[in-house]
Amino acid sequence: MKADPDAESAERAGSNGHAGSNGHAGSTGSTGHAGSTRSAGSTAGPRPPGSRRFPSVTRDTARPEGSGRAVPGAVSTPVRQWPMLAVLTATAVGLLATAFGHPRGGCLAIGVALIAASAMRCVLPSVGMLAVRSRFTDMVTYGLLGVAITLLALVIEPKPWLEIPFLEDAVRFTVR
Repeated sequence: MKADPDAESAERAGSNGHAGSNGHAGSTGSTGHAGSTRSAGSTAGPRPPGSRRFPSVTRDTARPEGSGRAVPGAVSTPVRQWPMLAVLTATAVGLLATAFGHPRGGCLAIGVALIAASAMRCVLPSVGMLAVRSRFTDMVTYGLLGVAITLLALVIEPKPWLEIPFLEDAVRFTVR
């Protein structure tokens, strides 16, 4: 003789580890005993087919980047991430050069590092964490930023290496 089928199935779900987020088993449907949502005639356990509710236990997630997902085998993380490390090293050198009073050289190093990042993203099949968005978006973003910073380095005063005629007029117009 069963006293309450909803309470019994919720107790079974709790012992199996398939309870919902509020401690009660359930799926989409009408509200049943103790606030749990239940479909008529459903049993506790994994979510039924066609249910839009998230499962209570995640079973198939991708391994994180650091555990060998990007490159198979026993290759260490720094070896897999050499493109990102190269760009970060060149950028750090550029920032240090700028901090020590060489803004043209520092900006040039940063710009060239970003242009190299764009080229690596275009040519190499796997670039580790240098790949942030789609290949096209990464190439355009790194390339445009690299060209802009390199042009900035070439027009820095005093004695700019590149003369852009309309730039002087634009600066005079904004300074007045």
